[in-house]
Amino acid sequence: MKFTIFLIISIVLTKSHLTRAEIGAWEMFLFISGLVSFFWVTGIIQSLLPLYHRNRTYRKTGDNGTGKSPEIFNAFLLLSFFSLIVFAIGHALKGSFSVFHFSGNVPYLNLLLLYVLLSSPVCLIEYIYLLNNLSYRIFQYGIYTFALQLILVLAPILMGKDIIWGVYGLLAVTGVRWIWLIILLNKYAEIKISAEFMKEHFYLGLPLVITTLISGSAQYIDGIIVSAVYRDPGWFAWFRYGAKEFPLALMLANGLNNALLPEFSTRTQMKETLTKIKEKSRNLMHICFPSTMAIMLIARWIYPRMFTPEFQKSADIFLLYSLLVIPRLVFPQTIIVGRKKTHITMIAAIIEIGLNIPLSLLMIKWGYNIVGVAFATFVVYLISKLYLIIYLWVKMKIKPSEYIPVKIFMLYSFLLGLLFVLIDHRIIDIR
Repeated sequence: MKFTIFLIISIVLTKSHLTRAEIGAWEMFLFISGLVSFFWVTGIIQSLLPLYHRNRTYRKTGDNGTGKSPEIFNAFLLLSFFSLIVFAIGHALKGSFSVFHFSGNVPYLNLLLLYVLLSSPVCLIEYIYLLNNLSYRIFQYGIYTFALQLILVLAPILMGKDIIWGVYGLLAVTGVRWIWLIILLNKYAEIKISAEFMKEHFYLGLPLVITTLISGSAQYIDGIIVSAVYRDPGWFAWFRYGAKEFPLALMLANGLNNALLPEFSTRTQMKETLTKIKEKSRNLMHICFPSTMAIMLIARWIYPRMFTPEFQKSADIFLLYSLLVIPRLVFPQTIIVGRKKTHITMIAAIIEIGLNIPLSLLMIKWGYNIVGVAFATFVVYLISKLYLIIYLWVKMKIKPSEYIPVKIFMLYSFLLGLLFVLIDHRIIDIR
C-alpha cells in the first residue's frame, strides 16, 4: 500500500503544474527523511521481534497476568529517544545542512525534522499487530491511513497549491497515526520502564542498526553519489523515479523475514523453521519471479506514459533494480538474526558498503552514468547474500538446500537474467 500510494502521488506530480525541480524537492524531502531514520528504526524493530516474550529481563519476572507487553512500551521509548536525538542534532546543524551546493539548504528543513520526529515511532504500529497475531488489522490500518494520505497530499496540489502543501498533508496523516499508536499502546503495552530491558534490546539491536545503516543504505548511498556527482535536482529525480525495486517482491520478502524471526525460539524448532522458510520462499518465487519478468517487459513502455516522456531514462534504472529480486528471495539473514548472531549481518553489511561506493564511482567513470550506479548495487547485494549463505554452511553447518529451493531458484534466476540481457540489448523492445 505504501509503495502504491507514493507511486500514485509521483504520477500525479509529474502530470501537475509542478516543475521537475519542484518534484525533485519533494523526492529530496522523502529521501532525507528516510536516510536519517531508516537504519535505527529497522534495527530497533527487528531486534524486538526475537526478544518478544523471549528475553532475560522479563523471563525472570514472569507473566504479569494482564496480557500486556512491557517489551512493546520500552521499544516505543527507544524509538522516541532516537527520534528526539535526530531532531535535536538536525536543528543544531541546520545552518550548514545542504545537499546541492548551488541550490542552498535542504527543502523545508524545519518540516523535515518535525516529520522525522513524528513518523519514526509510528512504524511500531504494524509490529504491535504482528506480535499479537492480528495481521488483518495491519491491512485495515493501511487502508485507512494510506487512503487519507493520498487525499491530503494530492488535494492541495490538484487545487494549484505549491508542493509544501503536500508536505503539510504528510504531516497531518502522521498526526493521525500518532493517535492510533497511543490507542494501541494503551491496549497492548504495559506502561513499565525497564532500563535493563532497554539495555538488552539495544545490545542486540545495535549490530542490526549498524547493519541496516550500511547494507540497507544502498539506495540512499546511490542517491548521495548521484547528487554529489551530477549536482542537479533533475538528474536526482530521474534516478529516484527509477531506483525502485519491484514492490510485490520487496514487500513479500520483507514480510516473510519479519514474520519468521519470532519463530526461532529454541534450537529444537530449527529444523521445522528451516523447512518453513524453504516452503514459503518457494511459494514467493512462483509469485515474484514471473511477475517481475512481466513488469520488466513493459517497463520501457509504461514509464513515459505513467510519468512523462522525459522520465524514459528512469526505466533503465528500474530494470536493474528489478534484478534485486534474485538475492531478495533467499533468507540466510532471517536464520542468522533469529539466532541472535546480529554481528554476522553487520560484517556482511561492511563488505557490501566497502564494495558499493568504489564500484559505483568506477561505473560512472566508465561511462555508464546513473545506470552504472544501479548495477553496482545489484552486484554488491548479491555478494553480501552469498557471504551469509557461506557463513551458515561453514560455521553453522546449515546447507543452502535446507532453506533454499535451489533448483527452482536457479531456474528462475537464469530466466530473469536472460530476459534482462534481451531487453537491455533491445532484442526485446516493447515501447
